[in-house]
Amino acid sequence: MMAGRVLTRFVNRSLLEVAVGAKGERIRGSNRFFRTSASWIVGALGSGTAAFLLGLPVLSGLSYQALRKLQSSAVVCALNKDEVLEQADYLYSCADTEKLYQLLLQYKDSEDAEFLWRLARASRDLSLLPDTDAGRKKQLTFEAFEYAKRALERDDKCFAAHKWYAICLSDTGEFEGVKVKIGNSYIIREHLERSIELNPKDATSLHILGYWCFAFAELPWYQRKVAAVIFSTPPTSTFEEALEFFLKAEKVDPNFYSKNLLMLGKTYMAMKDKEKALHWLTRAKEYPIHTLEDKEVHKEAVELLNQL
Repeated sequence: MMAGRVLTRFVNRSLLEVAVGAKGERIRGSNRFFRTSASWIVGALGSGTAAFLLGLPVLSGLSYQALRKLQSSAVVCALNKDEVLEQADYLYSCADTEKLYQLLLQYKDSEDAEFLWRLARASRDLSLLPDTDAGRKKQLTFEAFEYAKRALERDDKCFAAHKWYAICLSDTGEFEGVKVKIGNSYIIREHLERSIELNPKDATSLHILGYWCFAFAELPWYQRKVAAVIFSTPPTSTFEEALEFFLKAEKVDPNFYSKNLLMLGKTYMAMKDKEKALHWLTRAKEYPIHTLEDKEVHKEAVELLNQL
């Protein structure tokens, strides 16, 4: 009982909470983070509530026609797979979560992983909307996990299926208690590593894994001992390992996400490298503010810079 209370602060923050804040698709699914395929989920990571853009992406003729077809559910059924997926990605880039969910829900019985992982992502995003009540949130959280699980069963070579399985599994831990949550951490890491193996250029998977490492690296020694009581061999990591993933994410897609810049600064702070911490925190502070999460990153970067 005491052990559970000591760990409350740590476990209440999801190991993948960054996915909640990610904007666009790197943490949220394909190869885009803040914007659409041409422009990252995450992304994330994705908080599912912050995928808004300064402007809408330019639509191709196909996207425009698909959008027109979407006005009628009867016509939507006439879309082929590529058109539906393109329309789904367009709606995602616009953060039109409810319409995206309703579009993909028509394919909930599909055997195609491309539909299923997107439906998992849409279900999760819907659960994160501020007006979603607690009961609906829980239902959507487990629904999202089931879709991600089915996507993985249908195609275990789909990097996005592995990524979304990891993210959705992390979410279910919020409802299943400390021991299950810590135990799931091993599985979460395995699927993130597999996602990166399948797509080494996916910056958001690298970022999430870096965040996973950071979360366990900063766990105080006394909480590690408590965790060991609850779970015989709790996961461990180092700031050096976290740094490696954050740097890799930045290398494959420079300046893709304000939170990655912030985490680089925080990791260097933890490693007592003031000069590099100043560099990355300054970049995080100067990052253009497009979303609520960017604003929060800016605020935290300023606070940390004042400490330095």
